[in-house]
Amino acid sequence: MTKTDLVNYIAENAGLTKVDAAKALEAFQEGVTKGLKSEGKVTLTGFFTFSAEKKAAKEGRNPRTGETVKIPARVAVKGKAGSKLKEALN
Repeated sequence: MTKTDLVNYIAENAGLTKVDAAKALEAFQEGVTKGLKSEGKVTLTGFFTFSAEKKAAKEGRNPRTGETVKIPARVAVKGKAGSKLKEALN
């Protein structure tokens, strides 16, 4: 499903215009981003938990050349499905 498909789905099922559905989706994305930046975790109970995890800088290897490369420190996003999402998929 693409972002456009999701906007269309939200518009149809929530009785919103596509413009309003797109705004709602953007607000959701911004809220998750802000929550991860400030608290490191966003939990939608029963559905999904997003968490931010700091990764230290490390050395890696280019598989083609074998050359050592430095991989900078970064923040990775992890996700875990909640019980209701798992039930819906199984």
